[in-house]
Parts: sequence; structure tokens; C-alpha cells
Amino acid sequence: MPLSPSIIERLNRARGDLRMGVPVVLTSGGDAALAVAVEALTANRLTELRQLGQPELALTAWRASTLRARVYDGDTARLAVPDELGVDWLRAMADPADDLRVPMKGPFHCLRGGDPALARAAIKLVKSAHLLPAALLLPLTDAAETAALMNLTLIDLAEAEPELERASIMHEVVAARLPMIASDAGRVHIFRPEDGGEEHYAIEIGQPPRDRPVLARLHSACFTGDVLGSLKCDCGPQLRSALAQMGQEGAGVLLYLNQEGRGIGLANKMRAYSLQDQGFDTVEANHRLGFEDDERDFRIGAALLRRLGFGAVRLLTNNPRKIVMMEGQGLKVTERVPLKVGETPQNRAYLATKAAKSGHLL
Repeated sequence: MPLSPSIIERLNRARGDLRMGVPVVLTSGGDAALAVAVEALTANRLTELRQLGQPELALTAWRASTLRARVYDGDTARLAVPDELGVDWLRAMADPADDLRVPMKGPFHCLRGGDPALARAAIKLVKSAHLLPAALLLPLTDAAETAALMNLTLIDLAEAEPELERASIMHEVVAARLPMIASDAGRVHIFRPEDGGEEHYAIEIGQPPRDRPVLARLHSACFTGDVLGSLKCDCGPQLRSALAQMGQEGAGVLLYLNQEGRGIGLANKMRAYSLQDQGFDTVEANHRLGFEDDERDFRIGAALLRRLGFGAVRLLTNNPRKIVMMEGQGLKVTERVPLKVGETPQNRAYLATKAAKSGHLL
């Protein structure tokens, strides 16, 4: 029906539901399950779920490895939830904040066999909602009836998976002139993704010609570095240095991508910082939380550059992965322009980890 929500709209609705602690119904072939984010789960809702059946816990392989739980499904682990354990145990399984204080949470009954597609999709949705990557699933036999009876969002993975994998289409909302320290001739473009995710920004310095490589910077939002002047990272100095260099050359494009904390969101980034205070490096902290080293999608930057009419860039970066992603999306990177600024005593170890474990050219 014309007024019915599309799969893109239903996925965005599902993310909102998960953030509020509301279950969603997932289906894949003949399998179906209720899925709820562990981080937002309440004791009352857990009791209601248990009245319908026996739930299981889905974790990423990284988090399961930290817990010393067996992983039988590649990047996903499924664990039985003991009847006598409640929300506190589930949250401790998802959140590593107290792992050092209470290292042993098992023994675990790790599940194997069957199709892990629903567990994997639930984790992917929870991640995209910027919650801890852990979900509670309850198998269903009557998915459509349950969704209708309880007024829950229903997601069919056959429809959803192509949308979860592709980069969302960007629509320009508005552009306006903005005089800046870097250039009196500045212009800000606001782009809104079709999937309802965060808006992203393209800032033109001067009037960069479209017929030759533009000096460009893909900069991921960093509230702590860009706004608060954090000494734990080099983001703020990189942002200001990139704008200054574009101003000196008279032209450039800064892409400000709302992918805080390498794509895990500000709350999870603060969780990672807390783990760093316990002695873990930046990559280890992400893994203990259940995330990859880097969850960002640099296809967004390539899409914005193409929308602005650019086909080739001189890329201000120390990260070779950005170059690979740009070229994989059909943009020519004619030069990598180093951006080595902002080292402090507080971030020296962080920068060394980025070089050793993430391949940054520092």
C-alpha cells in the first residue's frame, strides 16, 4: 500500500524501538524470533519474554572471546540464558566495565547448530542503534501474528539484508555561505541519508574547481577532540590543520562525517575510554566492547564528493584504508597528503597503537 512504510523506514523504526527497549520481530526463511537490545532491556520485559519461551543471548565473537565463551558461528556467538539469572547478569555479559573486578561469568552453555542469521541481524541492528552489540532473542513460531498482536515492528531479512549492507543514498537538504577563519568564501552543505541515519556535512573552502583533484579531508566527528580539546586523540588538531591548509591553498573540501568513536557512537566511545583507563589500548577496548577496530563507513565520504561533482582528490589522511575505500568507490586519489599534528604525552600511546594495529602512517 502507498502509505505503508518501506523496508528502509521499518529498519529505522526498528532501531528506535531497540533504543527504547522495545522488541522487534525478525524473520529469515522459516525461522523467526523476538529480538531486544540487552542494554535497554528491563526486568519486567525479561519476565514477559520468559513467559513466552526460553531466550538466548547473541554476542559478537570479540565479546565472546573476552568472556572465554565458545564461538561456533564465525563472527557471532549464541548462549543459553540460565533461568535463575536476570538483567544484571545479561548487562554484565554485554558491558565489560566490571570484567576485571568479576572476570568469571560462566560456565556458559554455548549454542551450536541451526541458522545464526537472526542472531547476526539482531546484533547488526543493535550496533546501528549505537547500543552495546548484544541482543536477547526468543524463537517464535507465529511471527506475523505476534507482531500484529503486540504492535511490534516486523523485519524480514530477505528484504532487510541488502539495505543493511549498502551505503544509504544521500540527499542534499540545504547549502549556505559561511565565512570562516580558513576562508571568507566558505560554504556548508547538509546531507541527509535516506535510511534516517545521522546527517553529514560537506564544507567547501573557496571555490574548488571540479576538473582537477581537490584537496579533501574525510573527518569523523569527535566531540571530545573537536569541541572539548581532548588530549587523548589528535582529532581536533587534524581538523584545524586541514582547514588551515585548505585556506592557505585557497580551495578544498572538508567532509565532516557523523561517525563518532570510529562509528560506535559517543556513549560507546566513553565506555572505550573507561576501559583504556583500566590499561587496555584503543583497539583492545573496542574488542572488549564487542566492536571491530573501526566500524566507520567511508563510502559516505565518496558519495558526498561525487554529489558535489568531484572525481579526483588529494586526500589529507594518515589512514591507508580511506584511500582504498575512495578508490573502491570510483574516486581517484592522486596524492596522499600527510596530516601529522597533535601528538601529546597523553595520546602518544594511542597514536602508536593506531600505527601498529590499524596501519596508520605516522
